[in-house]
Amino acid sequence: MGLGKTIQAIGALRVLARAGRLMPALVVAPASLVLQWRAELQAWAPELRLATARGSAEERRAAWRAEADVTIVGYESLIADMRGRFPGAPRHRAWGVVIADEAQRLKNPKTETNRTLASLRRNQTWALTGTPLENELADLVTILEFVAPGRYDRKTMLVGLRRATAELQVRRRRAAVLPTLPAKTRFVIDPGMTPAQRDAYDIAEREGRVWLRAFGAEIRIEYVLELILRLKQICNAHPRTGASAKLDDLARRVGEIVATGDKVLVFSQFVAAPFGVDAVAERLRAFRPLTVVGGQDAAARAMMIDRFNTDPARRVLVLSLKAGGVGLNLVAATTVFHFDHWWNQAATAQAEDRAHRIGQQRAVQVFSYLCGDTIEDRIAAIIARKQALFDTYVDGIDLPDLRRLGLADLLEAVGV
Repeated sequence: MGLGKTIQAIGALRVLARAGRLMPALVVAPASLVLQWRAELQAWAPELRLATARGSAEERRAAWRAEADVTIVGYESLIADMRGRFPGAPRHRAWGVVIADEAQRLKNPKTETNRTLASLRRNQTWALTGTPLENELADLVTILEFVAPGRYDRKTMLVGLRRATAELQVRRRRAAVLPTLPAKTRFVIDPGMTPAQRDAYDIAEREGRVWLRAFGAEIRIEYVLELILRLKQICNAHPRTGASAKLDDLARRVGEIVATGDKVLVFSQFVAAPFGVDAVAERLRAFRPLTVVGGQDAAARAMMIDRFNTDPARRVLVLSLKAGGVGLNLVAATTVFHFDHWWNQAATAQAEDRAHRIGQQRAVQVFSYLCGDTIEDRIAAIIARKQALFDTYVDGIDLPDLRRLGLADLLEAVGV
């Protein structure tokens, strides 16, 4: 993450254009990144004609009809427009190159997203992602099969997977750019809990375990996830009063950092108060925080990002992990806080590398909150095991014990 996939892809498009081999190119990106792609193309390839398929259905149809070298569209808009039969509709086009940004979205071959992109007629396919394997080997296999259908031989299993990644993957690692990339230092903070939080947590955990055991052999993953979610929320704040040891500690640290003139990112997987972005923003209101969450439209989100990056008076940005964890360039910040974590270590790394990426001139500090003797402790241990999958099949370390995340892992997390 943060090592220039977008700019490298734009450079490659220019090479094809100068050779007369570009044809029309299609960039498919998360909706929150469509405007960023347009800005980067305008900056790095000003000679290419652009069309941006966003907005209302009629506005998108006009963009599809436009004569352009590169058309940019969000995943959801592409899915909607693939059903159309209007002139220039993507289903009727032959593309020279299709670029799938944040291609981990394609990891499930049964989703409409995967089927839609796979159905596009194209000469070349480029999948851009810093996390081609998030949870299990099937993630990586699906992306490889999207990029080059038929090249991965499932009969040879792991040997075939290694061969396919060697042939199809261009991977740039941080070690290659360490001379120009500032240091990133991680810290784990255990703020404890307020007495009311701890009482609420212990009661919820005890009652939840009894509830799960009552299902016996009929227990389902959904039931365990329900308990995990509740316990994680209590680690963030008391569900009734909003009392939070994390918020107390965060407010103190952010105050010290902002006083030095530096900027701060705070990520949470939750949005609503008292557990997530809204509660964090309210607690930090003295610092006039900006927020990025999924409910904002692309223009509002872009405005928040621009104000954070350019206005020296706005020094705190609070983001939901899903809305702000990928694709954004936030090198104005030098400190990142993870208010909470979920199962996906790749998502955590993606988020903090909004600040630690090419263009960053100063060292970055990353603080992760983890309440001891809680669900967060046990999730951290499981995440460490899952990281082995990525290391083995993407970064080439020896094969460890591979374990897929399933019911047993979830039950381990809640102590059942």
